[in-house]
Amino acid sequence: MSRPNRFDPVLIQAVIAGALSFAHLHDIAEAAGQHGWKAWAYPVSVDLLLVAAWRRMRILRAADRPARAAWTWFVIALVASLGANVSTAGLLDMNAVPAWLRILVAGWPALAFLGGTLLAHTPAPDPAEEPATDTTPAREPVPVAESAPQVTVERAPDPTPELPAAMPPEAAPVPAPVSSPSVPPALLAHARKVADSHHAATGAPIDTATLRTRLGVPPALADVIAAQLA
Repeated sequence: MSRPNRFDPVLIQAVIAGALSFAHLHDIAEAAGQHGWKAWAYPVSVDLLLVAAWRRMRILRAADRPARAAWTWFVIALVASLGANVSTAGLLDMNAVPAWLRILVAGWPALAFLGGTLLAHTPAPDPAEEPATDTTPAREPVPVAESAPQVTVERAPDPTPELPAAMPPEAAPVPAPVSSPSVPPALLAHARKVADSHHAATGAPIDTATLRTRLGVPPALADVIAAQLA
């Protein structure tokens, strides 16, 4: 549902006051020797400085920071606007403006430039840079009890421990006799047949190396078999 259009009396009053102040500043600047577009630039400069100072004051107040500089430039712009309004009310001869007023009008651009630059380049307060308030309750100091005087008690020296008697050196272990490998009866019988066959063919008893080669047994087992065949 659309809201009905209503005229805001405060807004209308602000537009009227701004237009009249704008015209008065233009008339003063033109009477002081500023003609053409320069006469129209003066009211714009005064009103912009007034608005910039007001915005800077609100920002600094919201951040709980001092706003003396912004207040100073706001008062300067307000005096310039109010002075122009009062001067055009018949208190000043617009055809014969005094020299001091011409000097003020001629020096206003430099003054307005200085104020606008200081207001624009003043760093805005950053909430992240504000120190955080420590809400931790302070702990009361714990009283420290007075310590009793220390008494030094001399101790007798500990007796020297007795060293254990020297143990006789242990005798070196005697290696256990290595038992000769046993020869299975079947292998011994086969070896005997091989030896008899070799003796019948060569006429000489079979040697240990040949026996080991013919049987395919380790040297130690071949020696045992040869000893039993002898």
